[in-house]
Amino acid sequence: MAAVPASVLLSQVGIAKAAPGKKGVLLMNRIAPSQSALYTAGADGVGERKLLADAAYDYNVTLSPRGDRIIFTSERNGDGQSDLFIALPDGSGIRQLAQGSSMDDAGVLSPDGRALAFVSTRNGYRANIWVMDVKSGAMKQLTGIGDVRGKADSPDCYFRPAWSPDGKWIAFSSDRDTSWRGHDDGRGWEHTQELSIYVIRADGTGFRQVASRKGWCLGSPAWSPDGKRIAFYELTTEATWGARRPEWIGRVESQIVSVDVASGARIEHTNSAGLKVAPHFLSNDEIGYLVKGGPEEGIAYTSGRPGFKRAGLRSPRWSADGKSVFYEVVAFRPVRPLLKPLYGWDADYEYRHMDVFPILSRQGMLAFTEKQLGNSSIVSMKPDGSGRRVVFDASNKGLNPEMVKKGLSGAFQPAWSPDGEWIAFGMGTWFAERSYAKATLMRVKADGSSYEALTDGRVHSGFPSYSADGKEIVFRVWGDDEKGLRVLNLDTGKTRVLTTELDNLPGWSPDGKRIVFTRKVNGTTFQICTIAPDGSDLQQLTHGLESDGHAVWSPDSRIMWSGSAHGFRDEAALYDNTFQQYGQIYVMNADGSDKKMLTDSKWEDSMPLFIDNKYL
Repeated sequence: MAAVPASVLLSQVGIAKAAPGKKGVLLMNRIAPSQSALYTAGADGVGERKLLADAAYDYNVTLSPRGDRIIFTSERNGDGQSDLFIALPDGSGIRQLAQGSSMDDAGVLSPDGRALAFVSTRNGYRANIWVMDVKSGAMKQLTGIGDVRGKADSPDCYFRPAWSPDGKWIAFSSDRDTSWRGHDDGRGWEHTQELSIYVIRADGTGFRQVASRKGWCLGSPAWSPDGKRIAFYELTTEATWGARRPEWIGRVESQIVSVDVASGARIEHTNSAGLKVAPHFLSNDEIGYLVKGGPEEGIAYTSGRPGFKRAGLRSPRWSADGKSVFYEVVAFRPVRPLLKPLYGWDADYEYRHMDVFPILSRQGMLAFTEKQLGNSSIVSMKPDGSGRRVVFDASNKGLNPEMVKKGLSGAFQPAWSPDGEWIAFGMGTWFAERSYAKATLMRVKADGSSYEALTDGRVHSGFPSYSADGKEIVFRVWGDDEKGLRVLNLDTGKTRVLTTELDNLPGWSPDGKRIVFTRKVNGTTFQICTIAPDGSDLQQLTHGLESDGHAVWSPDSRIMWSGSAHGFRDEAALYDNTFQQYGQIYVMNADGSDKKMLTDSKWEDSMPLFIDNKYL
């Protein structure tokens, strides 16, 4: 689809004053489909129709074994708030099953319809398997407790429950007993995911592993009708990075496999190219599944009978007789509108969606990188949406248009000067492409009338932040011979070395006394650090094995960042167009104390900015 004109998006822009009792608004960026609707069709795709008359942002639909009810996840209580609902097969009689601000997802009814197994982040913010009595609402946590708990400093989450046909067992996938690992063989910032298949009784006993393969991801278990086998998709751990990235479409391969529950004997049901996920036994001898991404995206069958193509189809589930299939269709266009209300987890603030790298000047003007429109230019405006101006248009500055369109090139991370007269930023190509591409530190007049380069382009430079007095800019450099943070004196034009480690994303504190940044430690993890502007008093504020980064200052001199301490919320290979879908927003004091979560969603949340009511 064509990009949505900025005028259309901005017709919805305007942050109203927060409700009485609120301190203001929290702007943040969310990477998730902007649309998700439930459908049903014949097994061959014929007769597709929307499932719910009262549709909202709905996904992960399942049908009860008796076919008399459907369970689905919906964000009708707020963008980002995943809740479970039950309805009749015709889509009527919708009611919520579980209450609370946690993420509740992937619900499936037991064969007798009395119990619901689902994934929830309640009780500690990690994704675990829970069982709820549908009639009474009583809940029991099955994983993440007692003997069914992994290491506290390692991945330990549980996904995609599936009842055995006799109702005695629940199968699920889990990354327990694995290590945090970046993509590109551990060198990257974004995590890959290694999953194994487990079973447990509904009362929490009998926990055991059914299938595992070192260095591989086994996901979305499904029982055969006779209860003897469990099917799953299987791909390499490294491929779970490419499975969620658009540039890897057509290059990631997985297969549909099943194991005998008693003996562990394997059967590989497919042996072909393409990313295949979401298996479902239609009979003891036939499995339906989803081909995810590319020109063949849609439904396929191991029997070789015709399936059907459907772009954006996700999470298919078949009726017991195999004649109907239920699924959601997702889309990222039109994009999530700027300043769209989001569900909020901090009672003091109202949450709103924003494009990337938002920053507020001392004079109350917003600036951000307009990435979701595909041009990654620098835009400024008042918080009420008025006075919008493209301050620096990245589309006509000699960058590769395809790289700009993909969001890999552009003008990144604006930084206001204290007097509001200038905006500094980095202009060039980013992410892994920095190894061969260029980026230059720039600044532009706030009215867009002129701009200038602050570095000569020989060393990849970007991610600036002004000192409190406006005399210096801290930024990061990246090259074969130079890495770390540099400080540019705007009066003399001279640059001094602040750090020489693998440091990135620096930000000067409001009072000018500290600089926050992300450091790669021991070649494997990323941590939040601060340092004095003269290079003394280095402090590491996070120490987990899971990696933390993208830290920014709040107006009251706390530090907000994107972290993954609480793990994945779903199987990585099932996401689209995302980087670190496990990322949630955290806040802590400047000394690293009192760490708290600000989001608890299923999606990748980052780039926070608090705006006080006085600016609204």
